[in-house]
Amino acid sequence: MGEPTKLSDLESYFGNIVKVALEFAGIVLFIMLIVGGFNYITAGGNPQRAEAAKKTITFAIFGIVLLAMSFLILRLIYQFTGVDVTQFKIAQ
Repeated sequence: MGEPTKLSDLESYFGNIVKVALEFAGIVLFIMLIVGGFNYITAGGNPQRAEAAKKTITFAIFGIVLLAMSFLILRLIYQFTGVDVTQFKIAQ
């Protein structure tokens, strides 16, 4: 039998979960951007389809900007305070 899981193991689990979630969000937003562009191109003059495609593109761009800004804000916190809030550490 192996050792029981320690509380400090949560650091690596949480870090991996956050990393995968951010990567997944980036991929989903990129796909949304491509799908919105494809739908806009193939709208064929239908104003309702073109408007829906524009909304998809707008939401995808907004999501990408929000994802980037959240990371930049965390880095700014690190620059001003010296506390790396992008790393999950359990106090010992």
